[in-house]
Amino acid sequence: MRLVTFLCQQAPKAKLVGLGLLLASVAGCQTGGLVYDNVATNPAAGSSANIKSLTEVIEANPQNANSYNTRGIAYAQAGRLDEAIEDFSQAIKLNPRYYQAYANRALAERRKGNTSKAIADYDAALNVKPDYVQALNGRGNAYRALGQNTAALRDYNEVIRLDSGNARAYHNRGLIYQSQGQHQVALNDFSNAIGINSRAYSPLIARGVTYMALNDPKAALKDFEAATAINGRSDAAWANRGRAEEAVGDVTAARKSYMRALQLSRTNQVARDGLSRIGGNAPS
Repeated sequence: MRLVTFLCQQAPKAKLVGLGLLLASVAGCQTGGLVYDNVATNPAAGSSANIKSLTEVIEANPQNANSYNTRGIAYAQAGRLDEAIEDFSQAIKLNPRYYQAYANRALAERRKGNTSKAIADYDAALNVKPDYVQALNGRGNAYRALGQNTAALRDYNEVIRLDSGNARAYHNRGLIYQSQGQHQVALNDFSNAIGINSRAYSPLIARGVTYMALNDPKAALKDFEAATAINGRSDAAWANRGRAEEAVGDVTAARKSYMRALQLSRTNQVARDGLSRIGGNAPS
């Protein structure tokens, strides 16, 4: 899955050793279950050298909320979520209108499974800045995780109203329509997301899944092939590519794709089921 990293607008110019602060990109989709904001960790971000450098900035100016937010981002990227939440909370204590810190803490809480706390933080961020599209997208994903699709759609629609070029919002909204069986509407949203960001492979997987639901495996295969070309380490892309290859009658290619998916993730049930259908031994 593609990185969905923590927001870092207005961060101080601290020395970040080995830390790449990237803006959030679209989340992924797998047949048999949707994956929302699968945040990849970067242990190097929490290295002693990096944290020491960021801590020195805080010690030099302990009343600077931005410094706590920046160290919180490093902790979060390293998967040290409790420490990240503590730093984001301190940033908010120093600056109660720090909407980016609220959104960052919300994402950390979501990653811990504390969805209700995350929604409360997204609400706080949006109370300060109602047009903060990152928080709207994040809150929409939190609502979606709770199955509150009406509320999620309201947030995604607002993002698209504010920023018609927001690929994440189209992709996220498409996932809801897909889950509801509204495949043509979902197809339009995924196509919009791909048109905006042609290098994002997750909407390609999602659109391919929708094409499969619409009984168009040839179109689906093109999307899955494009997805594996962009990210050859996506087990979801390879497993779904195998499904499409199987559907068009290319069993040899399907077997290879299923095997590749299982090499990347032995728990990929789509690939295991596919091999069971067409014959083949899954990696032990």
